[in-house]
Amino acid sequence: MSISTFNRIGTANAYAFTLQNLQGQQASLSNLQNELSSGKKITSPSDDPANAAAAERALTRLSRIATDQRALDAQHNTITSAESTLGDVTTALQSIRTLVVNAGDSIQTPADRKTIANQIQGLRDQIFSLANAKDSNGLPMFSGLGSAQTPFVGPNSSGPDYVYKGLTGEGTSSSTAIPATIDGARAFMSQPATDGVYNVDVNNASGGGIAPPRNLITSGITISNSTLVNGSAYALSVTGVDSTTVPGTTTVTYDIAETPNVGGPYTGLKTSYPSDQTADFTVTAMPGLSLQVKGTPAVGDKLTVTPNSSLFTTLDKAITNIGSAPDPNSVTQAVGQALHNIDLGLAQVSAARGLAGTLMNRAQVISTANDARTIQEQTDKANAENIDMVKTISDFQSQQTSHSAALQSYAQIQKLSLFNYLNG
Repeated sequence: MSISTFNRIGTANAYAFTLQNLQGQQASLSNLQNELSSGKKITSPSDDPANAAAAERALTRLSRIATDQRALDAQHNTITSAESTLGDVTTALQSIRTLVVNAGDSIQTPADRKTIANQIQGLRDQIFSLANAKDSNGLPMFSGLGSAQTPFVGPNSSGPDYVYKGLTGEGTSSSTAIPATIDGARAFMSQPATDGVYNVDVNNASGGGIAPPRNLITSGITISNSTLVNGSAYALSVTGVDSTTVPGTTTVTYDIAETPNVGGPYTGLKTSYPSDQTADFTVTAMPGLSLQVKGTPAVGDKLTVTPNSSLFTTLDKAITNIGSAPDPNSVTQAVGQALHNIDLGLAQVSAARGLAGTLMNRAQVISTANDARTIQEQTDKANAENIDMVKTISDFQSQQTSHSAALQSYAQIQKLSLFNYLNG
């Protein structure tokens, strides 16, 4: 007895399953083809919600970095302009210093010194204009923490001769920004206790200069103890010159008046020197200040010590004192005071310029850090949304081969019907 063998042939379910499988492979192949053409594995958030969110976060951070960098570029440009402007101020001050030295030359006539004073006036006006200079956005570069359109105002007929309308101080740098302005007070204004910028005038009993053969000049004021300096003005008056009481010794007696009066007046002060020499003594009674006096003092001589409120004050006094000096002693005193105070002003401007350079370097460091952060965020974004090209090509080829095989199998299955079997 023989056993018949029955073969199972394709049914509607087999056709449906195969068709569904083909459609799935076609969809996968189409997706892979889209990824290869776009280079992205995410075309909509539903493709991969987690990576889509990661890419969106990276994109937000990139936008924030770009915004910070634009602001930093603007701040850097302003500080660069400020540094260049301070360089121009330095150049002008050095030119003024050269003119002051020339004014002290004995060959210069009063007319020559007046011409030199006019030249200094032109440079002084240039410096004042530079101090009020604005950046490319029309904002003053030396307003500090303030917003005054004209930081420096003067000369004023009453009160302080020059006033700083900005706000003293500077913003602090952060991890993403630097201050957008420089503290103009640091560069151009003077504080008695910190800068020690004073002017000393020397006059005789009638208020004129010290006529030859006498001479009497002073050094610039120096700070001996900044904690004692109160910013007052002082008037030293010689009240006695005694060269007879002690043979061979001359004793000078003087008083010092203080305005406003804080600890003075200081009266009956004495100093002595050999009668066969000229006087050379140090005045130390002014709180926190020191002054060297040289020459041949006489009763009635007066030394007036006044604090300079600004670099502009220093230049104005140099212009006046040099241009109108009535005698050689006045010229020497005016030139000495101008050079001393101009050098102090140069130091202030140089310090402010150094700060600007530091801020520029800080901006460069921040910019470099922003570049590194941008690269990292771009990498994170790419990792979240970009395909692995080699892997995707391999997957596409595999899917293509699988799809081709499935099509061939489906073609064979289509031939398997009961009629084909019976007619076989």
